[in-house]
Amino acid sequence: MDQATKLTLEQEFSLRNFSDKVQEMSREQAQEFLVMQYKHMMIRETMFQNLLKQEWKLDMNFASL
Repeated sequence: MDQATKLTLEQEFSLRNFSDKVQEMSREQAQEFLVMQYKHMMIRETMFQNLLKQEWKLDMNFASL
């Protein structure tokens, strides 16, 4: 794993803590949580795309130039 994708020590700790909590969930709780996480991931991706479009001015109306 290269440096750009390597987790920090704090992230490793957080991941372990998260893993421990997931192990305590019921199957139904884990499935609901997974669907919710996926939804949040899609929302975050959309937000990043919109922020980049704004920053790179990709949504500009060319008539206004």
